[in-house]
Amino acid sequence: MVKNLILIRHAEATEGSAGLKDIERQLTAKGYSDAPRIGRHLFDNQVVPDLILSSTAQRARATADLLAEQLRYALNQIKYLEELYNASVRSLLAAVSQTHDSLQTVLLVGHNPAISYLSEYLSGEEIGNMVPASYVHLSFELDAWQEVSQDTGRLILYQPPESIVS
Repeated sequence: MVKNLILIRHAEATEGSAGLKDIERQLTAKGYSDAPRIGRHLFDNQVVPDLILSSTAQRARATADLLAEQLRYALNQIKYLEELYNASVRSLLAAVSQTHDSLQTVLLVGHNPAISYLSEYLSGEEIGNMVPASYVHLSFELDAWQEVSQDTGRLILYQPPESIVS
């Protein structure tokens, strides 16, 4: 059975400022434009998740919500996980490996540098620094999410938002 993992870096966010915690940073106008564009692009290409996982940071939550709206995914079904904020590759991989095996496509909204590192770790490809609102689509010829590990994924696509024609 094929498993698909869509790793998305949250959309562009405001810079940190005095009195504002990092976890509270909001999306910029560009972020509010890019996230739905990515969601529409995924939907138009029949990449529709069975599960959306997201960091609890405000910018990631907003990105996940905007994606879900375009993907016709119920907002109350998004799983917001604290461990995805300031996560390591190991934490991200643990969240993926806990996915029920009946699910075929998982979308995870996270942060750099871990989301970029995870993309490279799983695919063995050099992807570099994922830009805000970009995504990596990985495919796995595996029966169980617990089998996802280093170099088991095939890179289908790295898609920055700027390369999508609306």
